[in-house]
Amino acid sequence: MIGFLRGVLMRKSPQEILLDVSGVGYRVLVPVSTFCRLGEGGAEAQLLIHTHVREDQLVLYGFASSAELELFEKLIGVSGVGPKVALGVLSGIEAEELVHAIRANDLVRLTRVPGVGKKTAERVILELKDRLASFKTTTPAHQPQATQRADLLSALANLGYSSAEADRAAEQVLRAQPEASLGELLREALRVISRR
Repeated sequence: MIGFLRGVLMRKSPQEILLDVSGVGYRVLVPVSTFCRLGEGGAEAQLLIHTHVREDQLVLYGFASSAELELFEKLIGVSGVGPKVALGVLSGIEAEELVHAIRANDLVRLTRVPGVGKKTAERVILELKDRLASFKTTTPAHQPQATQRADLLSALANLGYSSAEADRAAEQVLRAQPEASLGELLREALRVISRR
């Protein structure tokens, strides 16, 4: 089983990267939060890996932090939650916020994640609340808005959006959510751009 990869980032998109490890290209599915932490094409990247094996396929899921990997593995242990839904959950909500929502029985917050209905949210809370009691969370230091804006513009440019589109979306989301994390800002910016 593959548990860790380090290599050169050949290609990246919000849900998938191609990592060249000594001449072998690994296709790795990643949550948006990990995508935002990765450098540009050609940069070195390292990921913690969950290898998911089914009878007809082998899929690699990559994470920038051990907390995300641990949450992913706990989520896929919930009945009715597969890797695709678990990856969607981690793309729709930051790891620390997910832990807080589960501990607080916050169905409303969990059902705001695309692909998570009320029944799934209830199962996640029921099955994970006790298992996350000892889960360590740390509140990340807040980035200055200028740094967040630059990171957001870079992420949007990497996704192929023009600087004008990226500027308009960044301005709108930073005004509405100045305290949001980069992953949340990117998701909201993509929604803003798709509405135009």
